[in-house]
Order: sequence, then C-alpha cells, then structure tokens
Amino acid sequence: MYGTDQWRGSLWRALLGIGLALATASGLEAQGPPVKVGELNSYSRMAVFSVPYRNGMQLGQDEINANGGVLGGRKLEIVFRDDGGTPVDAVRVADELLTRENVSFLAGTFLSNVGLAVADLANQRKTLFLATEPLTDAITMGQGNRYTFRVRPSTYMQTKMLVEAVKGKGVKRWAVVAPNYEYGQSAVANFKKLIKAATPDAEIVAEQFPTLTKIDAGATVAALENAKPDGIFNALFGADLTVFVREGNTRGLFEKRTIASLLTGEPEYLAPLGEETPEGWIVTGYPADAITEPAHKAFIDAYRAKWKDAPRLGSVLGYVVAHMIKDMLDKAGSTETEKLLASLRGETFNTILGPITMRALDQQSTMGAWVGETSRNGKLGSMKNWSYQDGANYMFSEADVKAARKE
Repeated sequence: MYGTDQWRGSLWRALLGIGLALATASGLEAQGPPVKVGELNSYSRMAVFSVPYRNGMQLGQDEINANGGVLGGRKLEIVFRDDGGTPVDAVRVADELLTRENVSFLAGTFLSNVGLAVADLANQRKTLFLATEPLTDAITMGQGNRYTFRVRPSTYMQTKMLVEAVKGKGVKRWAVVAPNYEYGQSAVANFKKLIKAATPDAEIVAEQFPTLTKIDAGATVAALENAKPDGIFNALFGADLTVFVREGNTRGLFEKRTIASLLTGEPEYLAPLGEETPEGWIVTGYPADAITEPAHKAFIDAYRAKWKDAPRLGSVLGYVVAHMIKDMLDKAGSTETEKLLASLRGETFNTILGPITMRALDQQSTMGAWVGETSRNGKLGSMKNWSYQDGANYMFSEADVKAARKE
C-alpha cells in the first residue's frame, strides 16, 4: 500500500510540475517577444545633441518596461543605430533595421536632409517613420507623406516664435546667417517671409551661408559687419556657433544689435559658449536649471540619478518620444502599420511638457519650445525671461498645408 501511495504521489508531483511549466510557457507566449523599434541618429557626427537624446529615450524605455511594458506585458526594445550623418548611409541603416532587425517601425534622425531621405524610404516601404529631431518644414509639407510624423516644432514654428518676440523692437535692417543645407535654407526662407509680414518695411541687407561644420568665422563676421545691419537672424549651431560667437564678440558684431537666434538657448549649444555667452540674444532653448513643474522636475531628477549629468533638450525629447511610443502602441493594440498610423493621427499625448497633439492635417506635433534671452550665470550660459510657447499657436495654416502637400 505504501509503495502505491508513493508512486501516486510521485505521479501527482510530476503532473503538477508539467502543468506549472505549461502555464509559465503559456504566460510567456501570451506576453510575446519584445516590440522592437528601429532608432537611427547621428550619434557620432552630432553627438552633442543625439547622445543626450538617446540617454533620455533609454530612461523612458526603462521606466516603461519596469511598469509593465507595452501591448499587455511585452518589453519595449529600442534598437539604436548610427545613421552616419548622410542620406545614403541613413537609408542603408534604416533598411537594415527593417530587414535584419525586423523592427516594427522607424524613429529618429537629426539632420534635415537625412530625415527627408528616411521619410522617403518609409513611404516606399509603407512603414511608420516617427521623425523626432529633423526640423525642416519639407518633412511635413512639400515632401510630406502618410507614413511620416514629426515630433519637434519645425523650423517655421520656432522661427515664428522668434519673430513674434522681436517684432516690437523696430528693427528694419536685418542680416541672416545659417548653415548651407536644408535646415538653414528653410530657416532663412521662413525668417524672410515672417519678418516681412510682421514689419512690412523690413529688409535683408546681407546673407551668409557657411558650409555646415566648416565655417570661416572671420570672413562670415566681416561680411555681416560690413552690411551694417540693425539686427541679425542666426541659425548656426554646434561648433559653428561657438566660433561665430567668439569671432563676433572679438569684433563687436553683436553690440547694440538685436540678435534672434534659433536653438542657441539649448544647453547642447549654450554650454560650450561658457563665459563667451552673449547677453540678451533672443533665442529658443531649454532652461533646465529653472524648471520647477513637478512632473518635469521628476524627470530631471531621474535623469541626473541615472546618467550623473544634467539633461539637455535632446534628453527631454528622447524621454517624451519613448512615452509617446508606448501610448501609441497601447492605443493601436498592435504593431500593424495601419493601426499605428491611425493611433497617431489626431491623438493627444500627456507628457512632461503638457498635452501634445499630433495634428492629423500634416502629421506635425504641437510640441512647443522655450523662448527667452541669453544670459550668464557666473561662467555659465543660461536663459532668462523665458516662457514655454505652445506649438499649436505657431503651426502652418490649413490652407498652407493643403497647398504644399502633394498627397
């Protein structure tokens, strides 16, 4: 009798073990494999912005996975790749992400010409592309397509914010300086149009378009100075901005002139200026050290704790995008492209910046920007007199969008 009971007990334990194993396997199968997102960016060529952006995105991914993941328990896995900073390399990398890594969709890019190339690939491959950083208007206007959505406020939107900030200063003679590629050309074209609308008797008295990362600061500053403008619109960034400011300070180019400058208030570009930061430039940027809003402050604290560094604007963007991706996936309930597209169009996302809506008309988000003035805090550059401008107030009109988009 004891032998029979022992045999029955062993059989019961074996069956129970098999049942638990099957249940565990079933649970894993129900959760499914990770949801892979292909993120490509200029991590080598434009590291000052894109690396903090990646850090912010990784922080968001960690939070999402620690809180249950996406699509009912699947992990979010962002596959990061360097796009080489050129359209040809970026298209190759994007294609590899889709074919070799089997990502569900694409995100990222920094340079505007690179973003446009990946947007075209996404259109050909009929896959979602969430263009997070490129600023050119073309990506949602003249070259817009149904598969491409943009997160950051466009060149037009940020230029319009600056024009609104300077229109009351009575400046009529303007000079412009911008890098000679898609973003810079777009920025200048927007400024010319918008400043003329704001100040009908305004004129452009000089234009300088140095090659990106190869500016001859002495020649550029001299050309601007010779034109005797009352104001300067600047769209330089990165190392070009640093040497331009240094040369301009040396020659007194900025003295008693109104300077409207895209992106200069972003910590990525403001920090390298240090003691050379000019006073009173009107800029778009990110005053991270002065933000006290609770949700945003919690992000700043979490970022500092993880990366032992202060966040940049790229960090904020990466973090916001990660959480937008989660919300998009959960609303779609799937990784099918058409469901993802439908879950983005017209959707409002709650973010640390407040509500951001992906406008269905042109697939441009209403993410805004901080506008203020440059200042110095000891040996550090900073922003003062700043305010956050809602992007919804600075978008292209419906008529402009319909006239520009070809679809």
